[in-house]
Amino acid sequence: MRVIFWAGFAAFAIDQISKYVVIHMMELARIRSIDVLPPLVNFRYGENRGINFGLFGGGSEASRWILIVLALVICTAVLWWARQNAQTQIARISAGLLIGGALANVVDRLIYGYVLDFLNMSCCGINNPFVFNIADIFIFAGALGLIFFTDSGEDAAKSGGRNKPRSKPAKKGG
Repeated sequence: MRVIFWAGFAAFAIDQISKYVVIHMMELARIRSIDVLPPLVNFRYGENRGINFGLFGGGSEASRWILIVLALVICTAVLWWARQNAQTQIARISAGLLIGGALANVVDRLIYGYVLDFLNMSCCGINNPFVFNIADIFIFAGALGLIFFTDSGEDAAKSGGRNKPRSKPAKKGG
């Protein structure tokens, strides 16, 4: 549990500090655009009232609270699942990153009513209109880590994991 906590705490803190520095200290909210390493990395101010890439972003107060509750339910489910299953160290870190990133976006929704986004990346003649934040990177990386680095039931049984798969009773007369 310590690994999940510290990975989550780090993801949460890095995201919130980056938002504070870029949005408030660098005044991105006022100037709206800063070219960092054009076209690869740019800061563009964004208010995301929906999910990734602004999907389902109707902006209503009800949708805001639905997204907050949904994120908290997902965080709870990931934490419960990670605690119940024998996991590799990188899978525990991945769970923490996903949870920390999601909670950082929940805090934005609670404080501002929307998620603050500021990263924009374009390349190779393609102008990407979408913005995202560090928490989104942690959520995505955490989800991929859970997909690729989670022990399967057989691996967990071999390594002495807590939730060993139950063996099926042998069929009689067959």
